[in-house]
Amino acid sequence: MNADIELLAQQLERHPDYKVLRRLKPNTIFNAELSSNNLCRGVVLDTETTGMDSASDKVIELGMLLFDFDPISGSIHKVLEVFDELEDPGFPIPPETIAVHHITDAMVQGRQINDRRVEELLADVQVVIAHNAAFDRPFVEARWPIFESLNWACSIKDIDWRQEGFGSAKLEYLLSTQGYFYEAHRAEADCHALLALLNHVLPLSQQTVLLTLLETLNKPMKKVYAVGSPFETKDILKARGYRWSAQLRCWSRLVAGDKELQDELGWLKHKVYGERKARLEVETQGPRVRYSNREGHKEFVNL
Repeated sequence: MNADIELLAQQLERHPDYKVLRRLKPNTIFNAELSSNNLCRGVVLDTETTGMDSASDKVIELGMLLFDFDPISGSIHKVLEVFDELEDPGFPIPPETIAVHHITDAMVQGRQINDRRVEELLADVQVVIAHNAAFDRPFVEARWPIFESLNWACSIKDIDWRQEGFGSAKLEYLLSTQGYFYEAHRAEADCHALLALLNHVLPLSQQTVLLTLLETLNKPMKKVYAVGSPFETKDILKARGYRWSAQLRCWSRLVAGDKELQDELGWLKHKVYGERKARLEVETQGPRVRYSNREGHKEFVNL
């Protein structure tokens, strides 16, 4: 029966008016021919939580896949461990949150994630990768401080998906362009989907998503704070990708590397400050700080 269905799918694929999506099956062996010598270890991670605020909400599910990879080619070898556990947050899960991930109070009642096992899995890990690390990292650091000492990469922010020809950075969409669908919004399923994406070769750069992410670890992110920018420049700052902080009352934007920083400072001087003198603040965020709620090294720069 399955063979007959697959034959039908192949026939549809050959027709220009149809596209076929196949269910993503969790894969544990990606490149069996890779030598076990000089391989590194990484973790893909996903959380489900009671809400969006890491200061008041809690992790209720942690999913992790421990895998090894070739740091030169960015090829994934295999999955070493699969981890997925639930935890009781100590208060009712909001109905609007349950509607997203379908984790109920009954499912987490009395459950606790194994702290010792989490630490064991993270031993000798070179990089933690999440699809929207700015969400997951603050949550897991609040629950397991060991995550503060690890290098992090974000498969949304650290890849220029639009430049690579994709219309969205959502994980479900990116997998669909490769011909797959999966049940999203449960931690383990999202981890398997992300690992499959990391093994994909990008169309423009012609290297794996994983290798592109690894390269960003050597380029500390620079967060530029456009201190005292004129009010009338708010629209061009927003169009450039700057975000407004009501708390700091300042626009800021992340750029990657020193060259990008110099280009950005030049743009600000010409487009925002009208060649006038200005004193900006620049925060350097290495892979052990970026996407966390902790601050990197800050310094003032004169234009």
